[in-house]
Amino acid sequence: MNFKSNVIKLSAAAALTLTGVAATNSVKPAAQVKAATQQVVTINYVPGYGIAVWNNYEGGHTTGQYLKHGDSYKVIKTTKDSQGNTWYDLGANQWIMAKYTVDKNASTQAASASTANTSSVQAVINVAKAQIGKPYVWGASGPNSFDCSGLTSYAFSKGAGKNIGRTTYVQLNAGKRVSVSQLQPGDLVFWGNYHVGIYLGNNQYIHAPQPGQSVKIATISSYFYPSYGVRVFN
Repeated sequence: MNFKSNVIKLSAAAALTLTGVAATNSVKPAAQVKAATQQVVTINYVPGYGIAVWNNYEGGHTTGQYLKHGDSYKVIKTTKDSQGNTWYDLGANQWIMAKYTVDKNASTQAASASTANTSSVQAVINVAKAQIGKPYVWGASGPNSFDCSGLTSYAFSKGAGKNIGRTTYVQLNAGKRVSVSQLQPGDLVFWGNYHVGIYLGNNQYIHAPQPGQSVKIATISSYFYPSYGVRVFN
């Protein structure tokens, strides 16, 4: 069987064959495995080392070939062995263990989602900050005055097109509940079910406090300590 066009061979790997890893001091570039599927995985082990290629996923043997950390390959087939371990066939029964890889497509999608969330969070914060100085009015939701949940509802709607509900009771269920110590910028921060603001980071939040006051930035203190947060953007 000819593996030269599909995998990376390490001349210094013989002593480590049984462990499934090898130093990649003598790595020579090789063509990637062609596949009929769209799944692409990236070797994720240790920089400078490679993972073993096996001739079978069940009771097989290492072939003496290794794939180095950071290289990507297309997957032909996925299966599990009798121990429940997932294996990938890279073609011609060249098998590698899935636990030493990451899904390149999934990683790209996750990175894109993270970037989009960061942008949305900043937009929400920017809208909220633009309301600083506007008066608190019970039942108001902008644009000239706000109560606490009116401000948060307005900021999420205008900043990210997100409907989190109008009242604190509804906004409690607008996302995943987190502890105060886990707060991140853009999280809703609650005092019981009667008051809400938007966490800005660095122990600060923005809120519409109470009648006679205006929208402002405040610092979390032991005197007025929040109960929990709600993460709208995961």
